[in-house]
Amino acid sequence: MIERALLGDLEFEYDTESKTIRIAGNRAIFIWTESTLAGLLSGLQRMVGTERIRLSLHGGGRDGVEHDWAYICQYPTFEQGFAELIKVAALFGWGGWELVSLDPKAKVARVRARNNWEAECQKVLGVSWGSSYIGGKFAGIFQRFFGVSQCWAEQVAFAAKGDEYDEFLIRPSDTSLEDRVERLLATDEATKADLAVALERLRKEVEERAETERELRDKLDLIARQEEAIRVLSTPIIEVWDGVITLPLMGVVDSQRAAETMTRLLDAIVHKRARHAIIDLTGVEVIDTSTADHILRLVRAAELLGARCVITGIRPAVAQTMVSIGIDLSKLVTLASLRDGLLHCMGGARPGGRESVR
Repeated sequence: MIERALLGDLEFEYDTESKTIRIAGNRAIFIWTESTLAGLLSGLQRMVGTERIRLSLHGGGRDGVEHDWAYICQYPTFEQGFAELIKVAALFGWGGWELVSLDPKAKVARVRARNNWEAECQKVLGVSWGSSYIGGKFAGIFQRFFGVSQCWAEQVAFAAKGDEYDEFLIRPSDTSLEDRVERLLATDEATKADLAVALERLRKEVEERAETERELRDKLDLIARQEEAIRVLSTPIIEVWDGVITLPLMGVVDSQRAAETMTRLLDAIVHKRARHAIIDLTGVEVIDTSTADHILRLVRAAELLGARCVITGIRPAVAQTMVSIGIDLSKLVTLASLRDGLLHCMGGARPGGRESVR
């Protein structure tokens, strides 16, 4: 299905099946000027440098005027045809063109372009390397009109620099575009362009690497905070009564975890002025010589700070293992449950209370 719309004298066609657009029978696209098109030009400029993109765009504009010239040639005179082309260009979003002067004998033309897409893109990017593509298009048109082998469009006003319009002086040139490219490559301008491109790439890579490092540091900080939170949750120290704290142990107690647990337990004893510390082993299902040694070290360290330790919650299987591997807990207070340990410590913590094993 073809949907049609008329804008000025131009018919726009949209093929709903192929998802394509045609304007006056020619395939066309619509593109955002200040984002998509500006991004395209910026990317090209970063890749090849300012001088090369100027020459490339000028050459592209010059070589793309076949349909423009055919359109002009439909009219009795060049001036009439160019005036009609100006109308079409405006409808296509190329801005307002104006043929300021034309001297066929001297082979000189002066053309202005207002609100053209190249200048608008460069305003957005904060740069001004000239409207080379439109200048090249004018050079190609007047090259055919003057009947010469090559023309050059010299830009003498720049909208991107704050002028009211872009203005071009078009006249024959003894130097072809290809000669200009060769001259650029033969001079240090090409080296400077390459260096500028390389420096831009390096700057971008450095920025990207710095951003990656910042993201990595943020992730490492987050992991460290999460690990700290996990350590706190895995070894919670709770003040269950005035002067009584409890440390529930769960899972495997290796050397690293034992060191962290000892540090947190001793800090809690000092800060809370605890006189009793209950180490609850209800969550420990398996114990070996190393784990038992870590627990005994916890007890001795706590007692050096003046806190009496009580071991609670030893499971039958754990008790059998401790006996079989010869762990001596005879000098420690051991009780069946955390409740028993709390009652024991509360009795000793009360003024005048006595400590006893129940």
